[in-house]
Amino acid sequence: MKNIAFIINPTAGTGGTKTKHRLNKLLRDLLDNEQFSPIVVTTEYAGHATQLAQQFAMQEYYAVIAVGGDGTVNEVACGVAGTNTALGIIPNGSGNGFARHLDISTRMNRAVEMLNNSEVIKVDYCTVNNIPFFATCGIGFDAQVAQDFEQSDRGLKGYLQTITKDIFNYKSDNYHLVGDGIDIETKAFLINFANASQWGNDAYIAPKASIQDGVMDIAIINKLPIAKAPEFLWQLFTKTLDENLHVNTIRAKEIRLIRENETSPIHIDGSPTQMDGELHIKVIEEGLKVLVKKRF
Repeated sequence: MKNIAFIINPTAGTGGTKTKHRLNKLLRDLLDNEQFSPIVVTTEYAGHATQLAQQFAMQEYYAVIAVGGDGTVNEVACGVAGTNTALGIIPNGSGNGFARHLDISTRMNRAVEMLNNSEVIKVDYCTVNNIPFFATCGIGFDAQVAQDFEQSDRGLKGYLQTITKDIFNYKSDNYHLVGDGIDIETKAFLINFANASQWGNDAYIAPKASIQDGVMDIAIINKLPIAKAPEFLWQLFTKTLDENLHVNTIRAKEIRLIRENETSPIHIDGSPTQMDGELHIKVIEEGLKVLVKKRF
């Protein structure tokens, strides 16, 4: 019997009480109780999911399942990274970027059913100034979108509205990238450091990114002409952004980003934050165990 814990973020998706009741019913109806012994807990404050996940990892739980969006996934993953406890995901957020990359259904019942036929794989994650991220970290336009999206309607509609508004208003900044044989000075609309392929909502900023190749895909989008904005949006949602002439994708294990505007916002797995000065981004190879659908 494998012990697994489900950590619910009450501020994600439909909210804590409703989500917990629904999840408990699905666990009773769908989860294989011959394989798993589940416990369900709810977070009470920011960072609580990390603390809970660490406690379960210390108790040698088989897996800790994040029930929420990318922020919840980040917190739980921070708690189990580097341990023998695996991360599982029941997507219940607005973007669900890491879950989508792992091909985990955004329908809660299917995500629960997948656990019955799952396996553990090792994947990479990254850090920015020693702060972990598991899907993407970005500066520039995408950080502005992350910041504005927090104040908008959630879901795909609100996400598209935020992107459409910001793409016509955001101004490019000057950056210097150094490391792994790379020395690039550029004025960029955005720079995105991708462990996984998408921001969320099936917006693929780095369509060819892999979480098992030991490198991050760094998407540098130079100053974008307004007339090219519709093409950019189309390619973003059709996994063809790497074909855009204004996009330069490079790969590295470790890199430093020096920026002219040292106080510009960044996002970590879709959550806006402030991190002043130089940024140091690196890959932690095979540093996280995750539950995915069994391949064979």
